[in-house]
Amino acid sequence: MGITIEPLTPAIGAIVSGVDLAQPLDAQTHRDIEAAMIDRQVIFVRDQAITERQQRDFAARFGPLHVHPIYPRSKAVPEIMLLDTALNDLRDNALWHSDVSFLETPALGAVLLARKVPPLGGDTLWASATAAYDALPATMKTWLATLSATHDLAKSFPPDRFDAAALEAAKRNNPPMVHPVIRTHPVTGRKAIYVSEGFTTGIVGMEPAMADPLLTMLYTHITRPEFTVRWKWRAGDVAIWDNRVTQHYATYDYGNAHRVMNRATIMGDRPF
Repeated sequence: MGITIEPLTPAIGAIVSGVDLAQPLDAQTHRDIEAAMIDRQVIFVRDQAITERQQRDFAARFGPLHVHPIYPRSKAVPEIMLLDTALNDLRDNALWHSDVSFLETPALGAVLLARKVPPLGGDTLWASATAAYDALPATMKTWLATLSATHDLAKSFPPDRFDAAALEAAKRNNPPMVHPVIRTHPVTGRKAIYVSEGFTTGIVGMEPAMADPLLTMLYTHITRPEFTVRWKWRAGDVAIWDNRVTQHYATYDYGNAHRVMNRATIMGDRPF
């Protein structure tokens, strides 16, 4: 009978029904899910009871998976990253970012499963960087397309909250990377603003006194409410998003409550 798609806002987000991610998906259903992700940029599937291996195998249908250099991972399934307040400090996710943009080939997307959620709080927001780009004046679009920005792992991983040796190894293996300020989606051709508070440290060839106000303006613009969707988690929810044209923000408003999320990150290609 196929899946059903319920859009959540004009710019971004949809709930997908009629699929059980614990079961092997036929090729058409997977194509439909991928098409929904690309069109709506982030999609949500409720009430999924899936194992770490099933999550990994589903995510791997989209492409090769990334193993994060710093965050804890499952011992049995290393492609599953553990976002668990009992294991690490999740305050670092409470800022707008696009995952692993410090890589030469940043993430295509991700599959995030809520295993345990606080009784209140812990929502995640996504912003459409294509909707934000579309709303820019034409002259600014033209200028920004000539610029490149530096993305640095170190910006989002402060040494006081992470193992020093692991952090230093991650920095050595992941030096700062330069990407265009405006990137093009490889499937749709849509343009998106590709700088984020989480990892962008400067504009190539521009002094900080000029670059910092520009970046601050872009960060604020991307996250205007009309470009965003906010998701209130229930255990068993799965979010699947297109990391190439979105940013997200995991709110840290739940105090000492226990929150556990599992993420599989799908590798992408070099931004252009």
